Amino acid sequence: MKGNLEELSIEELSKAVNDAREEIRKERFKSVTGKLDDTKKIRELRRKIARALTLKREYELGIRSKNA
Repeated sequence: MKGNLEELSIEELSKAVNDAREEIRKERFKSVTGKLDDTKKIRELRRKIARALTLKREYELGIRSKNA
């Protein structure tokens, strides 16, 4: 998962963050209704969002170069 995010452009990172946030919202709903199968998925999604936002910030600060 880490390597996959590092290959994305800034626009693709934004889309990945929005998709992960939507998925978290769905998983939380499943959690409330008692139909959640994989409890670790919410934590993994939160970490994916954090990684993507960190990469976006690194691009903004110039720490990472924009190869894509």
